[in-house]
Amino acid sequence: MEFLTTPTFWIAVGQIILIDILLGGDNAVVIALACRKLPPKQRTQGILWGTAGAILLRVILIFFALALLAIPFLKIVGALLLIWIGVKLLLPDHDDGHNNIEGSDKLWGAVKTVIIADLVMSVDNVIAIAGAAEASGTDHSMALVIFGVLVSIPIIVWGSQLVIKLMDRFPMIITLGAMLLGWIAGTMTVTDPALVNPDIMPGFPKIEATDWVRYGSGLFGALLVLGIGKFFLARRASAHGATPAAAAASAASAAAAAPAALSQLRSVLLAVDGSDAAARATQQLIELRRGLAEPAACAVHLVHVQRPVSGDVSSFVASKTLDEYYQEQNDAALAPASRLLEAAGVPFQVHARVGDPGETIAGEAVQQGSGLIVMGTHGAGMAAALLGSVAQATLSASRVPVMLVK
Repeated sequence: MEFLTTPTFWIAVGQIILIDILLGGDNAVVIALACRKLPPKQRTQGILWGTAGAILLRVILIFFALALLAIPFLKIVGALLLIWIGVKLLLPDHDDGHNNIEGSDKLWGAVKTVIIADLVMSVDNVIAIAGAAEASGTDHSMALVIFGVLVSIPIIVWGSQLVIKLMDRFPMIITLGAMLLGWIAGTMTVTDPALVNPDIMPGFPKIEATDWVRYGSGLFGALLVLGIGKFFLARRASAHGATPAAAAASAASAAAAAPAALSQLRSVLLAVDGSDAAARATQQLIELRRGLAEPAACAVHLVHVQRPVSGDVSSFVASKTLDEYYQEQNDAALAPASRLLEAAGVPFQVHARVGDPGETIAGEAVQQGSGLIVMGTHGAGMAAALLGSVAQATLSASRVPVMLVK
């Protein structure tokens, strides 16, 4: 049991838990929605049995994945898949779903839905966890896998809403997770048997997988995922007619034009997410509106954008059930700002949308003819600039001035 006291073991455990939380969020949504039709007494049973079956299948799949990683070149293939998964994690999911399997109102029907969904959706988890366990360099890969999965599953199931809200509010968590997948991909590549074992394919070029080589390759993989993700995000923003320079000018113009141009506003879009920063943005909008020459002539559009669940989730959840889930999330996020606006006597229109927050907020402002977007921000320092945030994404995509409120 000495391996339990080594830093390497616990670093690998932390990586597995983070991977499972990041890549298992959709699984948690499926569990919640598949069991929501069950009677209250059976709901917990459905979650427990479904989760138990999912854990067992996950461990079996990872066991086979660990065995397969000993085959030459499969680590390189797995590394390429991890790079793709990491980039995909950074990019908004625009898949609207496919086969819509209805969540059952029978206990074992719900359990079956949970297990089948987890089996179908666990490919990315299995590859990433197997890579993290194998890259740890310990002789206890399966112990790592079982321990990490057992710890992370309860977090996913019972803390799914918290996890989803945290990832939505702090997108840098997702970015760091994507970079972790790139790091694992890099370290996997330089430990492939075809590259390091002189007894396998002797004619193939070999490398010495020293710590420096592994760390350097891991860093390259992390930066590669971040770079590719940022490239595609920039292209997507450019397709919407905005550039980083235009975004900066937009933000500056919002502040500089406050005394003059803002006094002529006829429509303002307030983007909220239920956070304290959104509440401060709401108060700022109330004060701004009071300072207008004709406050009643300025329409206020209150907007919340819910990130879409993946197409995998929608394959196992009926459209009506998924719509109810989105509605619940939107209602919770819109409620604080709605109360503040009502208390201040400010009339407003509510718009609940599903999509990429930055792009959707910017598009909604154009659709509503708004001359200004007001939204809260959790910080605009180096981390936000490098790792991204909803505010930064809105700035990049917006064609109208954006006022950020800290």
